[in-house]
Amino acid sequence: MQTVAAYIAAALAEIAGCFAFWAWLKSGKSVLWVIPGIASLIIFAWLLTRVDVAFAGRAYAAYGGVYIAASVFWLWTVERAVPDRWDITGMVVCLLGAGIILFGPR
Repeated sequence: MQTVAAYIAAALAEIAGCFAFWAWLKSGKSVLWVIPGIASLIIFAWLLTRVDVAFAGRAYAAYGGVYIAASVFWLWTVERAVPDRWDITGMVVCLLGAGIILFGPR
């Protein structure tokens, strides 16, 4: 459960950090948005090291599914765009893949 929490927190930190750069470069916000963006991206990287797996590549691969799910959630809650059936279907497929990578017997 601690791994899932780390992944969710990492995804939110990464999306927030990237969104800060998006706001600056694509939405005309102040360059000062970069400061919390960089801080969020540092927190994201640190959080991924909290995941209890032996190999970084496996941690990153499983994280990809969580990131996609968090991105769809961000789309819905922050950007106020309702995910369509393809967003939801893709998210579910990715979460299944992440689960197989993370929890498969080794």
